[in-house]
Amino acid sequence: MQSKYVLSVLVENDSGVLIRVAGLFSRRGYNIHSLNVAETEDKKTSRMTIVVQGDLRTLDQIEKQLLKLIDVKEVLVLPEDSVCREHILIRAGNSVEERASMIEVANLFRAKIVDVSHDSLMFELTGEPQKITSFVNLLKQYGIKKLVRTGISALERS
Repeated sequence: MQSKYVLSVLVENDSGVLIRVAGLFSRRGYNIHSLNVAETEDKKTSRMTIVVQGDLRTLDQIEKQLLKLIDVKEVLVLPEDSVCREHILIRAGNSVEERASMIEVANLFRAKIVDVSHDSLMFELTGEPQKITSFVNLLKQYGIKKLVRTGISALERS
């Protein structure tokens, strides 16, 4: 059965690490659904949050292959109760008349308005991936001009 898994991968913060990890996925034919990388509290390490889809055998292979890379220090498959968040910037709207109803939608989701133009609004929202997807789906009726999603950032609960 195909499932989505969230991997938390601790790596050395060196140039070329991202390309080596991405190359591993590419060579093996594994698809990355989401990838987020940033420095940790220790400037010598970065944490990659990678969302993959596959069966348990595929997941096991991904873990083993990642651990073979010299720059990879730790690979964790995060449990379902982990804290997962995503960030989005989205520009939507086609007219001034739509503003009030778009602002109502934004208020329901606690999204911030970060830019206003003559015929559109740009919103910022952080939350669980399902919340982000629901927000995007509601804004589609107003015409989405551009959007960018960060991908999932996640940590296991203590």
